[in-house]
Amino acid sequence: MPTPLVQIDAFADGPFRGNPAAVCLLDGPRDEPWMQALAEEMNLSETAFLWPESEELYRLRWFTPEVEVSLCGHATLASAHLLWESGRLAADQPARFATRSGVLVAVRAGEWIEMDFPERIPEPCEPPAGLAEALGARPLVAARAGEDLLIELATEGTVRSLAPDFGALERIDARGLIVTAPAEEGADYDFVSRFFAPGLGLPEDPVTGSAHCALSPFWSGRLGRGELVGFQASRRGGRVKVRHEPERRRVRISGRAVTVFRGELAPAAG
Repeated sequence: MPTPLVQIDAFADGPFRGNPAAVCLLDGPRDEPWMQALAEEMNLSETAFLWPESEELYRLRWFTPEVEVSLCGHATLASAHLLWESGRLAADQPARFATRSGVLVAVRAGEWIEMDFPERIPEPCEPPAGLAEALGARPLVAARAGEDLLIELATEGTVRSLAPDFGALERIDARGLIVTAPAEEGADYDFVSRFFAPGLGLPEDPVTGSAHCALSPFWSGRLGRGELVGFQASRRGGRVKVRHEPERRRVRISGRAVTVFRGELAPAAG
């Protein structure tokens, strides 16, 4: 049977926006070298591999062109979108995924998809040596958020205009770098961000759902509201709704998705 391979723009208001993810729908597990090779071939920030474990649970794994990652928001959003769009799940049925970060659940909310992810509380730290020079901007706040480093800058304009030295940035001790600032007055979102991860083969990720596991509690604490809207100010750009639920230690992350193309692997590749 052919192996479906679909490209979906996640956290996108329309095609060619947000963050593209490839979703490969399998009948069962495949070996890691094959999955890594296909992710390198697709050359997107993430390729998701999805197969059923039961009638109500799918196994989900995510690979960049260089490594497997433990949590990915936009490729989870894309995977849920595919299951509903293809009729494999009913519109009112939750998408449940067994992952390296536990069981993740996504539900439909009108045109939006809401995902239930673990929180990552940023812990203040000293900015690493060389960070300001690598970024080209001086941090106001630095904090560790799991494997990532969260950096607050003074203004939205500073975040948008960053042109980092990626070679220097790769030497910073962090999986990825989340750079953020409050939104400009009058904006229809609450904060902006960008995400750099040259060590993962992603100089800049277009829209990073997993980063909002840290951005949500960080800005909720600053702004005194649980429900916020973020805008990731990459070239493609994307809007992300978040709701921090500290009593559950979870973050609700919502976005929209659109399918760009559908295909299947050729027999030689599958």
